[in-house]
Amino acid sequence: MKEYNIYIMDNTDKDIIDQQQNTNPSSCKCNNTECCSKLQTFDWLGDLPASMQKADIVEVRFKNTRKEFFINANGLRLNKGDLVAVEASPGHDIGIVSLTGEIVKFQLRKHHVSPDKQEFKKVYRKAKAADLEKWYEATSLEDNTMLETRKIASELKLEMKIGDVEYQGDRTKAIFYYIADERVDFRELIKILAEKFKIRIEMRQIGARQEAGRIGGIGSCGRELCCSTWITNFVSVTTNSARYQEISLNPQKLAGQCGKLKCCLNYELDCYVDAQKDFPSKDTVLETAMGQAHHAKTDIFRGILWYTFDPINMVNFIPVHVERVNEIIALNKKGKKADELVDLEVLKEDVPLDFQNVVGEDSLTRFDDQKKKKKKKPNRNYKKRNKNRNENRNENRPDKK
Repeated sequence: MKEYNIYIMDNTDKDIIDQQQNTNPSSCKCNNTECCSKLQTFDWLGDLPASMQKADIVEVRFKNTRKEFFINANGLRLNKGDLVAVEASPGHDIGIVSLTGEIVKFQLRKHHVSPDKQEFKKVYRKAKAADLEKWYEATSLEDNTMLETRKIASELKLEMKIGDVEYQGDRTKAIFYYIADERVDFRELIKILAEKFKIRIEMRQIGARQEAGRIGGIGSCGRELCCSTWITNFVSVTTNSARYQEISLNPQKLAGQCGKLKCCLNYELDCYVDAQKDFPSKDTVLETAMGQAHHAKTDIFRGILWYTFDPINMVNFIPVHVERVNEIIALNKKGKKADELVDLEVLKEDVPLDFQNVVGEDSLTRFDDQKKKKKKKPNRNYKKRNKNRNENRNENRPDKK
Protein backbone atom coordinates (compact mmCIF):
# COMPACT_ATOMS: atom_id res chain seq x y z
CA MET A 1 0.00 0.00 0.00
CA LYS A 2 1.35 3.40 -0.99
CA GLU A 3 0.10 6.75 0.14
CA TYR A 4 0.35 9.81 -2.09
CA ASN A 5 -0.25 13.41 -1.11
CA ILE A 6 -1.44 14.65 -4.51
CA TYR A 7 -2.48 18.07 -5.70
CA ILE A 8 -5.95 17.20 -7.02
CA MET A 9 -7.87 19.47 -9.34
CA ASP A 10 -8.24 22.47 -7.00
CA ASN A 11 -5.83 25.25 -6.14
CA THR A 12 -7.15 25.50 -2.59
CA ASP A 13 -6.81 22.07 -1.01
CA LYS A 14 -4.94 18.77 -1.22
CA ASP A 15 -6.55 15.36 -0.94
CA ILE A 16 -4.82 12.31 0.42
CA ILE A 17 -5.26 9.36 -1.92
CA ASP A 18 -4.75 5.73 -0.87
CA GLN A 19 -4.04 3.37 -3.74
CA GLN A 20 -5.67 0.14 -2.60
CA GLN A 21 -6.53 -3.04 -4.45
CA ASN A 22 -10.36 -3.01 -4.37
CA THR A 23 -10.49 -3.06 -0.56
CA ASN A 24 -12.25 0.28 -0.26
CA PRO A 25 -15.18 1.17 -2.54
CA SER A 26 -14.07 4.80 -2.74
CA SER A 27 -10.54 6.17 -2.82
CA CYS A 28 -11.46 9.75 -1.86
CA LYS A 29 -10.36 10.59 1.67
CA CYS A 30 -11.93 14.01 2.12
CA ASN A 31 -14.22 14.56 5.11
CA ASN A 32 -17.30 15.26 3.00
CA THR A 33 -19.16 12.13 1.96
CA GLU A 34 -20.24 13.79 -1.29
CA CYS A 35 -16.58 14.50 -2.16
CA CYS A 36 -15.27 18.06 -2.20
CA SER A 37 -14.92 19.71 -5.59
CA LYS A 38 -16.04 22.71 -7.57
CA LEU A 39 -19.39 22.56 -9.38
CA GLN A 40 -20.32 19.55 -7.28
CA THR A 41 -23.67 17.88 -8.14
CA PHE A 42 -25.75 16.16 -5.47
CA ASP A 43 -26.55 12.58 -6.43
CA TRP A 44 -30.22 12.33 -5.43
CA LEU A 45 -30.47 8.94 -7.16
CA GLY A 46 -27.51 7.47 -5.31
CA ASP A 47 -29.69 5.27 -3.06
CA LEU A 48 -31.07 3.25 -5.98
CA PRO A 49 -30.05 -0.44 -6.03
CA ALA A 50 -27.05 -1.24 -8.20
CA SER A 51 -29.17 -3.53 -10.38
CA MET A 52 -31.32 -0.57 -11.48
CA GLN A 53 -28.38 1.67 -12.40
CA LYS A 54 -27.36 0.45 -15.86
CA ALA A 55 -25.74 3.66 -17.13
CA ASP A 56 -22.33 3.03 -18.72
CA ILE A 57 -21.43 6.72 -18.90
CA VAL A 58 -19.63 8.37 -15.98
CA GLU A 59 -18.71 11.96 -15.23
CA VAL A 60 -15.04 12.62 -14.48
CA ARG A 61 -13.71 15.84 -13.02
CA PHE A 62 -10.28 17.29 -13.60
CA LYS A 63 -8.57 20.42 -12.32
CA ASN A 64 -10.89 23.13 -10.98
CA THR A 65 -14.16 23.33 -12.96
CA ARG A 66 -13.32 21.09 -15.95
CA LYS A 67 -15.57 18.03 -16.24
CA GLU A 68 -16.13 15.58 -19.07
CA PHE A 69 -18.20 12.46 -19.78
CA PHE A 70 -16.61 9.08 -20.55
CA ILE A 71 -17.96 5.64 -21.37
CA ASN A 72 -17.10 2.69 -19.16
CA ALA A 73 -16.49 0.29 -22.05
CA ASN A 74 -14.54 -2.23 -19.94
CA GLY A 75 -17.32 -2.62 -17.36
CA LEU A 76 -15.22 -1.46 -14.43
CA ARG A 77 -16.83 -1.18 -11.00
CA LEU A 78 -16.49 2.56 -10.48
CA ASN A 79 -17.56 4.62 -7.48
CA LYS A 80 -17.53 8.31 -6.75
CA GLY A 81 -14.02 9.45 -5.83
CA ASP A 82 -12.17 6.72 -7.74
CA LEU A 83 -9.05 7.80 -9.63
CA VAL A 84 -9.20 6.60 -13.24
CA ALA A 85 -7.07 6.76 -16.36
CA VAL A 86 -9.16 8.02 -19.29
CA GLU A 87 -8.62 8.47 -22.99
CA ALA A 88 -7.11 11.76 -24.10
CA SER A 89 -5.84 13.26 -27.33
CA PRO A 90 -3.08 12.19 -27.39
CA GLY A 91 -2.20 9.74 -24.61
CA HIS A 92 -4.21 9.41 -21.39
CA ASP A 93 -5.28 11.66 -18.56
CA ILE A 94 -5.98 11.12 -14.85
CA GLY A 95 -9.25 12.26 -13.30
CA ILE A 96 -11.63 11.61 -10.43
CA VAL A 97 -15.05 10.03 -10.91
CA SER A 98 -17.63 12.60 -9.79
CA LEU A 99 -20.92 10.96 -10.86
CA THR A 100 -22.06 7.45 -11.72
CA GLY A 101 -25.39 5.75 -12.33
CA GLU A 102 -28.72 7.19 -13.42
CA ILE A 103 -27.90 10.76 -12.40
CA VAL A 104 -25.45 10.98 -15.32
CA LYS A 105 -28.36 10.81 -17.78
CA PHE A 106 -29.86 13.94 -16.24
CA GLN A 107 -26.49 15.69 -16.45
CA LEU A 108 -26.25 14.82 -20.15
CA ARG A 109 -29.69 16.27 -20.71
CA LYS A 110 -28.76 19.39 -18.75
CA HIS A 111 -25.67 19.99 -20.92
CA HIS A 112 -27.61 19.16 -24.13
CA VAL A 113 -25.48 16.11 -24.90
CA SER A 114 -27.10 13.25 -26.84
CA PRO A 115 -25.67 9.80 -25.95
CA ASP A 116 -26.78 8.39 -29.32
CA LYS A 117 -25.20 11.07 -31.51
CA GLN A 118 -21.94 11.77 -29.68
CA GLU A 119 -18.99 9.42 -29.33
CA PHE A 120 -17.55 9.39 -25.83
CA LYS A 121 -13.94 8.75 -24.92
CA LYS A 122 -13.20 5.59 -22.93
CA VAL A 123 -12.24 4.91 -19.34
CA TYR A 124 -9.12 2.77 -19.59
CA ARG A 125 -8.60 1.56 -16.04
CA LYS A 126 -8.38 2.56 -12.43
CA ALA A 127 -5.25 4.58 -11.83
CA LYS A 128 -2.23 2.56 -10.75
CA ALA A 129 0.64 3.65 -8.52
CA ALA A 130 2.82 4.45 -11.53
CA ASP A 131 0.04 6.60 -13.04
CA LEU A 132 -0.37 8.54 -9.82
CA GLU A 133 3.34 9.12 -9.44
CA LYS A 134 3.62 10.51 -12.98
CA TRP A 135 0.49 12.60 -12.43
CA TYR A 136 1.96 14.07 -9.26
CA GLU A 137 5.13 15.05 -11.10
CA ALA A 138 3.07 16.74 -13.84
CA THR A 139 0.86 18.74 -11.47
CA SER A 140 3.87 19.95 -9.48
CA LEU A 141 5.11 21.77 -12.59
CA GLU A 142 1.95 23.79 -13.20
CA ASP A 143 2.70 26.84 -11.05
CA ASN A 144 6.24 27.35 -12.35
CA THR A 145 5.06 26.84 -15.94
CA MET A 146 2.36 29.47 -15.51
CA LEU A 147 4.79 32.05 -14.09
CA GLU A 148 7.37 31.45 -16.82
CA THR A 149 4.69 31.67 -19.51
CA ARG A 150 3.58 35.05 -18.15
CA LYS A 151 7.14 36.34 -18.44
CA ILE A 152 7.44 35.10 -22.02
CA ALA A 153 4.09 36.64 -22.97
CA SER A 154 5.12 39.99 -21.51
CA GLU A 155 8.43 39.88 -23.40
CA LEU A 156 6.51 39.25 -26.62
CA LYS A 157 4.21 42.19 -25.68
CA LEU A 158 1.06 40.11 -26.00
CA GLU A 159 -2.12 41.65 -24.55
CA MET A 160 -3.18 38.53 -22.68
CA LYS A 161 -3.14 37.13 -19.16
CA ILE A 162 -2.28 33.50 -18.45
CA GLY A 163 -4.73 32.54 -15.70
CA ASP A 164 -4.03 28.85 -15.21
CA VAL A 165 -2.08 25.88 -16.57
CA GLU A 166 -3.31 22.29 -16.48
CA TYR A 167 -0.98 19.40 -17.31
CA GLN A 168 -2.30 16.14 -18.70
CA GLY A 169 -1.86 13.06 -16.52
CA ASP A 170 0.84 11.51 -18.75
CA ARG A 171 2.77 14.82 -18.95
CA THR A 172 2.62 14.98 -22.74
CA LYS A 173 0.25 17.94 -23.07
CA ALA A 174 -0.78 21.09 -21.18
CA ILE A 175 -3.77 23.42 -21.44
CA PHE A 176 -3.02 27.14 -21.01
CA TYR A 177 -6.07 29.19 -19.96
CA TYR A 178 -5.80 32.86 -20.85
CA ILE A 179 -7.89 36.05 -20.80
CA ALA A 180 -7.77 38.64 -23.56
CA ASP A 181 -10.02 41.52 -24.58
CA GLU A 182 -9.10 41.24 -28.25
CA ARG A 183 -7.83 38.58 -30.59
CA VAL A 184 -4.20 37.61 -29.87
CA ASP A 185 -1.68 36.14 -32.30
CA PHE A 186 0.16 33.68 -30.03
CA ARG A 187 1.77 31.48 -32.71
CA GLU A 188 5.25 32.61 -31.67
CA LEU A 189 4.37 31.97 -28.02
CA ILE A 190 3.32 28.38 -28.78
CA LYS A 191 6.61 27.68 -30.56
CA ILE A 192 8.64 28.96 -27.61
CA LEU A 193 6.57 27.02 -25.06
CA ALA A 194 6.70 23.76 -27.02
CA GLU A 195 10.47 24.05 -27.40
CA LYS A 196 11.07 24.93 -23.77
CA PHE A 197 8.72 22.50 -21.97
CA LYS A 198 8.80 19.67 -24.57
CA ILE A 199 5.03 19.21 -24.47
CA ARG A 200 2.04 19.71 -26.70
CA ILE A 201 0.42 23.14 -26.18
CA GLU A 202 -3.29 23.95 -26.21
CA MET A 203 -4.42 27.55 -25.72
CA ARG A 204 -7.95 27.97 -24.34
CA GLN A 205 -9.55 31.40 -23.92
CA ILE A 206 -11.85 32.00 -20.94
CA GLY A 207 -13.74 34.99 -19.56
CA ALA A 208 -13.27 36.89 -16.32
CA ARG A 209 -16.23 35.09 -14.69
CA GLN A 210 -14.82 31.67 -15.65
CA GLU A 211 -11.44 32.62 -14.23
CA ALA A 212 -13.05 33.59 -10.92
CA GLY A 213 -14.84 30.23 -10.89
CA ARG A 214 -11.59 28.35 -11.47
CA ILE A 215 -9.75 30.25 -8.74
CA GLY A 216 -12.64 30.24 -6.25
CA GLY A 217 -13.10 32.37 -3.17
CA ILE A 218 -15.63 33.85 -0.74
CA GLY A 219 -18.18 36.41 -1.88
CA SER A 220 -19.41 39.49 -0.03
CA CYS A 221 -22.37 37.42 1.24
CA GLY A 222 -20.00 35.16 3.17
CA ARG A 223 -20.65 32.10 1.00
CA GLU A 224 -18.45 30.43 -1.60
CA LEU A 225 -18.62 31.97 -5.07
CA CYS A 226 -21.59 30.80 -7.12
CA CYS A 227 -19.42 30.47 -10.24
CA SER A 228 -17.26 27.86 -8.47
CA THR A 229 -20.12 25.91 -6.86
CA TRP A 230 -23.06 25.62 -9.26
CA ILE A 231 -23.18 28.22 -12.08
CA THR A 232 -22.20 26.79 -15.48
CA ASN A 233 -23.95 29.21 -17.88
CA PHE A 234 -23.03 32.85 -17.42
CA VAL A 235 -25.87 35.20 -18.35
CA SER A 236 -25.11 38.84 -19.08
CA VAL A 237 -25.80 41.21 -16.19
CA THR A 238 -26.59 44.91 -16.74
CA THR A 239 -27.16 47.90 -14.47
CA ASN A 240 -30.89 47.69 -15.27
CA SER A 241 -31.04 44.71 -12.92
CA ALA A 242 -29.95 46.98 -10.06
CA ARG A 243 -32.35 49.75 -11.10
CA TYR A 244 -35.36 47.45 -11.10
CA GLN A 245 -34.47 46.29 -7.57
CA GLU A 246 -33.95 49.84 -6.24
CA ILE A 247 -30.26 49.18 -5.51
CA SER A 248 -27.85 52.10 -5.42
CA LEU A 249 -25.51 52.11 -8.42
CA ASN A 250 -22.28 51.80 -6.45
CA PRO A 251 -19.66 50.05 -8.63
CA GLN A 252 -17.68 48.81 -5.63
CA LYS A 253 -20.69 47.02 -4.14
CA LEU A 254 -22.18 45.76 -7.39
CA ALA A 255 -18.94 44.26 -8.76
CA GLY A 256 -17.81 40.77 -7.85
CA GLN A 257 -14.32 39.32 -7.53
CA CYS A 258 -14.11 39.00 -11.31
CA GLY A 259 -14.54 42.76 -11.72
CA LYS A 260 -17.88 42.31 -13.50
CA LEU A 261 -21.38 42.88 -12.15
CA LYS A 262 -22.43 40.21 -9.67
CA CYS A 263 -24.36 37.29 -11.13
CA CYS A 264 -26.73 37.32 -8.14
CA LEU A 265 -28.27 40.57 -9.41
CA ASN A 266 -30.29 38.41 -11.81
CA TYR A 267 -31.57 35.93 -9.21
CA GLU A 268 -34.61 37.95 -8.04
CA LEU A 269 -34.94 40.19 -11.08
CA ASP A 270 -38.02 38.41 -12.46
CA CYS A 271 -39.86 38.80 -9.14
CA TYR A 272 -39.17 42.53 -9.07
CA VAL A 273 -40.18 43.03 -12.70
CA ASP A 274 -43.42 41.11 -12.16
CA ALA A 275 -44.22 43.08 -8.98
CA GLN A 276 -43.79 46.42 -10.79
CA LYS A 277 -46.28 45.75 -13.59
CA ASP A 278 -48.95 47.99 -12.00
CA PHE A 279 -46.48 50.66 -10.86
CA PRO A 280 -46.62 54.04 -12.62
CA SER A 281 -43.58 55.78 -14.03
CA LYS A 282 -41.33 57.50 -11.51
CA ASP A 283 -41.32 60.66 -13.62
CA THR A 284 -45.09 61.11 -13.27
CA VAL A 285 -46.05 64.17 -11.19
CA LEU A 286 -49.30 63.96 -9.21
CA GLU A 287 -51.53 67.04 -9.39
CA THR A 288 -53.39 67.66 -6.10
CA ALA A 289 -55.13 70.56 -4.42
CA MET A 290 -52.12 70.85 -2.09
CA GLY A 291 -49.66 71.11 -5.00
CA GLN A 292 -47.53 68.89 -7.17
CA ALA A 293 -46.27 65.64 -5.58
CA HIS A 294 -42.98 64.26 -6.86
CA HIS A 295 -41.79 60.65 -6.51
CA ALA A 296 -39.02 60.04 -3.96
CA LYS A 297 -38.67 56.28 -3.38
CA THR A 298 -40.53 52.98 -3.75
CA ASP A 299 -41.23 49.91 -1.62
CA ILE A 300 -41.94 47.36 -4.33
CA PHE A 301 -43.25 44.33 -2.46
CA ARG A 302 -45.43 46.37 -0.09
CA GLY A 303 -46.84 48.38 -2.98
CA ILE A 304 -46.06 51.79 -1.47
CA LEU A 305 -44.58 54.86 -3.16
CA TRP A 306 -43.26 57.87 -1.25
CA TYR A 307 -44.01 61.35 -2.57
CA THR A 308 -42.97 64.81 -1.48
CA PHE A 309 -44.19 68.33 -2.23
CA ASP A 310 -40.63 69.70 -1.96
CA PRO A 311 -38.59 68.11 -4.80
CA ILE A 312 -35.55 70.30 -4.14
CA ASN A 313 -34.91 69.49 -0.47
CA MET A 314 -36.62 66.07 -0.57
CA VAL A 315 -38.22 66.24 2.90
CA ASN A 316 -41.54 65.23 4.43
CA PHE A 317 -42.10 61.99 2.54
CA ILE A 318 -45.70 60.79 2.35
CA PRO A 319 -46.40 57.05 1.74
CA VAL A 320 -49.08 56.39 -0.89
CA HIS A 321 -50.44 53.04 -2.08
CA VAL A 322 -50.15 52.09 -5.74
CA GLU A 323 -53.94 51.94 -6.11
CA ARG A 324 -54.27 55.49 -4.81
CA VAL A 325 -51.51 56.72 -7.14
CA ASN A 326 -53.26 55.19 -10.15
CA GLU A 327 -56.53 56.83 -9.08
CA ILE A 328 -54.87 60.26 -8.93
CA ILE A 329 -53.23 59.73 -12.33
CA ALA A 330 -56.63 58.81 -13.80
CA LEU A 331 -58.14 62.01 -12.35
CA ASN A 332 -55.26 64.11 -13.74
CA LYS A 333 -55.82 62.69 -17.21
CA LYS A 334 -59.42 63.91 -17.02
CA GLY A 335 -58.18 67.39 -16.10
CA LYS A 336 -59.10 67.11 -12.42
CA LYS A 337 -57.01 67.45 -9.29
CA ALA A 338 -57.22 65.17 -6.29
CA ASP A 339 -58.37 66.84 -3.07
CA GLU A 340 -55.85 64.96 -0.95
CA LEU A 341 -52.79 62.91 -1.73
CA VAL A 342 -53.63 60.14 0.74
CA ASP A 343 -56.99 58.74 1.73
CA LEU A 344 -57.00 59.21 5.52
CA GLU A 345 -59.30 56.26 6.18
CA VAL A 346 -56.99 53.88 4.33
CA LEU A 347 -53.94 55.38 6.02
CA LYS A 348 -55.37 54.66 9.48
CA GLU A 349 -55.87 50.99 8.64
CA ASP A 350 -52.36 50.62 7.25
CA VAL A 351 -49.92 48.26 8.94
CA PRO A 352 -47.27 50.10 10.96
CA LEU A 353 -43.91 50.38 9.20
CA ASP A 354 -41.74 49.64 12.22
CA PHE A 355 -40.60 46.15 13.16
CA GLN A 356 -42.51 44.57 16.01
CA ASN A 357 -40.85 41.94 18.15
CA VAL A 358 -43.70 39.52 18.74
CA VAL A 359 -41.92 36.34 19.79
CA GLY A 360 -38.74 37.79 21.25
CA GLU A 361 -36.49 36.77 18.38
CA ASP A 362 -34.01 39.55 19.11
CA SER A 363 -33.33 38.36 22.65
CA LEU A 364 -29.89 36.82 23.12
CA THR A 365 -31.04 34.78 26.15
CA ARG A 366 -34.17 33.29 24.59
CA PHE A 367 -32.61 29.80 24.45
CA ASP A 368 -31.23 29.87 28.00
CA ASP A 369 -32.87 27.77 30.65
CA GLN A 370 -35.05 30.00 32.72
CA LYS A 371 -34.88 28.53 36.20
CA LYS A 372 -37.83 29.37 38.35
CA LYS A 373 -36.94 31.01 41.60
CA LYS A 374 -38.29 29.22 44.65
CA LYS A 375 -40.45 31.36 46.86
CA LYS A 376 -39.39 31.51 50.46
CA LYS A 377 -41.92 30.13 52.86
CA PRO A 378 -43.09 32.69 55.42
CA ASN A 379 -41.81 32.16 58.93
CA ARG A 380 -44.71 31.28 61.23
CA ASN A 381 -42.95 32.51 64.35
CA TYR A 382 -42.30 35.90 62.76
CA LYS A 383 -45.73 37.34 63.65
CA LYS A 384 -45.57 36.01 67.22
CA ARG A 385 -42.17 37.58 67.79
CA ASN A 386 -43.34 40.97 66.52
CA LYS A 387 -46.44 40.75 68.72
CA ASN A 388 -44.38 40.03 71.87
CA ARG A 389 -41.99 42.87 71.04
CA ASN A 390 -44.81 45.35 70.66
CA GLU A 391 -46.36 44.26 74.00
CA ASN A 392 -43.05 44.66 75.81
CA ARG A 393 -42.55 48.11 74.35
CA ASN A 394 -46.01 49.23 75.40
CA GLU A 395 -45.43 47.99 78.94
CA ASN A 396 -42.14 49.88 79.27
CA ARG A 397 -43.59 53.20 78.08
CA PRO A 398 -43.80 55.75 80.98
CA ASP A 399 -47.25 57.04 80.02
CA LYS A 400 -48.71 53.53 80.37
CA LYS A 401 -47.55 53.21 83.99
